[in-house]
Amino acid sequence: MCFDHDSHPPIPAIAGGALDSSLVTLKAADGNELSAFLARAAEPSGAGIVILPDVRGLHAYYEELALRFAERGIDAIAFDWFGRTAGLGRREEGFDYMPEVNATTWAGQSADIAAAAAHLRSIDGAPTDVFTVGFCFGGRLSFLAATLGLGLAGVIGFYGNPVGPGRGGSPEPVAMADRIASPVLGLFGGADQGIPPEAIAAFDAALQVGGVDQRLAIYPGAPHSFFDRKAADFADASEQAWAEILGFIDAHRSSAASSG
Repeated sequence: MCFDHDSHPPIPAIAGGALDSSLVTLKAADGNELSAFLARAAEPSGAGIVILPDVRGLHAYYEELALRFAERGIDAIAFDWFGRTAGLGRREEGFDYMPEVNATTWAGQSADIAAAAAHLRSIDGAPTDVFTVGFCFGGRLSFLAATLGLGLAGVIGFYGNPVGPGRGGSPEPVAMADRIASPVLGLFGGADQGIPPEAIAAFDAALQVGGVDQRLAIYPGAPHSFFDRKAADFADASEQAWAEILGFIDAHRSSAASSG
């Protein structure tokens, strides 16, 4: 798993920045019902983001992250992967997630990503530009979200492995680079033993061949799951990664494109 149960996003809160938040139930195109957490910005910027969790599903970490985005003017929705097999609800400490992860399919993952994006676009004052951000299992799927025809303004992946077989049969991002239709921001730990430099280099090369607008940032010495308030040794990497995300979103909003 990406984080300990008591981990938190390493982002300071902004009082009054979020208009409201709520637990909602979404319905995917295949009929699956899934839980999601929606956080709306008090002062919307026109950007929205779909948060793709790690293997634990809809955990408090991702709800808190949604609030941090909303406080910065970005409407956000985090959703759960396991509605088909584990039912609705948040995933608390002690949830046996691996059997649920192993029961997922690429078709189901795709349908749930699409359902979350559609819901974000249905809210009052819906964002014009929708992004995705994912972590580990969800980071890989965030890269692949750009192949689903969802009209995404950009995709962001934290330590999502771009090579090798994926859980649920998800394809290799490196092999799908020519189908990625959105700008890509990849954030990786230089000391992540699960994603060697060769894997990142292969993804970089494939994206370049595919003509994809991309940036793959590697933080020297940072391990897998460095984006954690508890990981004081990697606070600088976390701060830089958060700045990268906000800069990426700002640069790829339609208003930025039209003004450029």
